[in-house]
Amino acid sequence: MVGAPAALIEDLARAWWLVALRGALAIAFAVLAFFWPGVTVTVLLLLFGAYALVDGIFAVGATINAIRTQSRWWPFLVEALLGIGVGAATFLWPGVTALALLYLIAAWAIATGIFEILAAIELRKAIEGEWMLIVAGALSVVFGLLLIFFPGAGALAVLWMIAAYALLFGILLLVLAFRLRGLKGAGGAAAPAPGAAPAL
Repeated sequence: MVGAPAALIEDLARAWWLVALRGALAIAFAVLAFFWPGVTVTVLLLLFGAYALVDGIFAVGATINAIRTQSRWWPFLVEALLGIGVGAATFLWPGVTALALLYLIAAWAIATGIFEILAAIELRKAIEGEWMLIVAGALSVVFGLLLIFFPGAGALAVLWMIAAYALLFGILLLVLAFRLRGLKGAGGAAAPAPGAAPAL
């Protein structure tokens, strides 16, 4: 429907603080992972599962916005279900091994990355700078693939890999959030607003 992506951008601009909160949480997670002495990979993966759960809840908001503006909503919904599912699984299966958690999170990262890229494609006619959401999606996919292909890289290497991903991803989201804030009340015109990702 003509105008739907622009309407979605306007909704996202009003909720820019959710994107900022998502980015801040990712950065906080990264700082914790880098500077928490003696943290185990299992504990880190559980924390990341908690992040995925909160991220999935944010994606529900993006789904509702997309439905309301009659935009393509299913990528946001799938991303929401994946985040909530992965987050819940890390807590409902307390006996699961660190390797199983690693693969679960890798699958989540790849899938959400793909759907973030799809969201950018959906919004490309209404925004300028959708490449930032594409970069965020590509980063998620690369992160997931690294976890799959190098699961035995060593606890410290895995820890730093996860922390580096969260830090870069969080910074991207903060940039997007403040771009969205600048669009608030501007009708979404020149929207470099790939933050279409309160989803992720």
